[in-house]
Amino acid sequence: KAYRKSRARLPLVMGKDLTGKPYVADLARMPHLLIAGATGSGKSVCLNTIITSLVYRHTPETLRLLLIDPKMVELSAYVDLPHLRHPVVTDPKDAAGVLRWAVLEMERRYQLFSANGVRSIAEFNQRVREGMPLRRIEPEGEEGDPDRWVYDDGLLPYVVVVVDELADLMMTVQSEVEKPLTQLAQKARAIGIHLIVATQRPSVNVITGLIKANFPTRIAFRVASKTDSRTILDQNGADALLGNGDMLFLPPGSSEPVRIQGAFISTEDTDRLTAWYREQAARAEEEEEEVEETYLPGPGSEADILEIVRAHELEQASEAAFSADDPEEWDELFKAAGEICIQADQGSTSLLQRKLRIGYGRAARIVDQLHEAGVVGPPDGTKPREVLVGLDELEAICTAAEGRG
Repeated sequence: KAYRKSRARLPLVMGKDLTGKPYVADLARMPHLLIAGATGSGKSVCLNTIITSLVYRHTPETLRLLLIDPKMVELSAYVDLPHLRHPVVTDPKDAAGVLRWAVLEMERRYQLFSANGVRSIAEFNQRVREGMPLRRIEPEGEEGDPDRWVYDDGLLPYVVVVVDELADLMMTVQSEVEKPLTQLAQKARAIGIHLIVATQRPSVNVITGLIKANFPTRIAFRVASKTDSRTILDQNGADALLGNGDMLFLPPGSSEPVRIQGAFISTEDTDRLTAWYREQAARAEEEEEEVEETYLPGPGSEADILEIVRAHELEQASEAAFSADDPEEWDELFKAAGEICIQADQGSTSLLQRKLRIGYGRAARIVDQLHEAGVVGPPDGTKPREVLVGLDELEAICTAAEGRG
């Protein structure tokens, strides 16, 4: 009843407080949520309850989900949910790509809001509902019919990114996920992108200072030690919880946590809800064939997220190649090194040392130059760098550099 009456834009059913009163929170006000707790403490049930709360209130027109599940099992119940902007992500590399897309979407929305003089997603969507004229983002230097830039894409949906196990990502691709997570946590509130991040290892090398500082709203389930409790909440208490959904919820703007017995949703309830949405999506697809309109857009109806990110990175690499400070300072073995990396489909200092018979210092400088020119990607721990271009693109980069030289 409290959930149905709630006027929250993104209501979350939390459970009941110590007086037995139902507790409903608003993700839009948090605006991001950090969840931590030991195995078996109720963390996964809480995530399921949160996702169910969101999709029960919102259609895919007003809410899009990005689910990142490195453990591959916790969020598998939602694979057919039409709210998904992208299929459930299980690969850490793809997870980093999804987070980078969320940053690109955040920047796009800020440009859209700036072009229309609005400050929040609620204000923008209100203008859409009232039929007020809105503008698209107009490319720089683009001229032509102004009617081409009239915004007619409908409501901007909320985007909720759910990360089920942050520890797995921090162990494998920390350098690639920590920066976008921090950027989103700092800036994404006003434009309707929200993060829900969960971990069962609340240690300082998982919940780093950068992440913790930007997640003021937190949920702590039972943890093993007072140290873990202080890592999550900055105070003791989570180590004395009872488990099975017993939690301490730190609301936004408060320094005192609220003790709550978490709500429980069974697997059968989740399956029934996703089955209902699946039927509605199938029915909408049938109607689309007749009237060319879809009430519930499926995840395949929009451009693929990872393709968007790859295209953006290639564009940046190309721009970097054409804006490098001084190609005359490139090593004379630059082109040969690029060809070696492309043929080996990887780039590394040791590879160039072996193939070109040069020292470590020179090989490292060439790898840096290849990265600046967009031939190879950024460093990835101990793994070789990814090759971003082919031989034709390398030839074009070298030709352009010679032309400038």
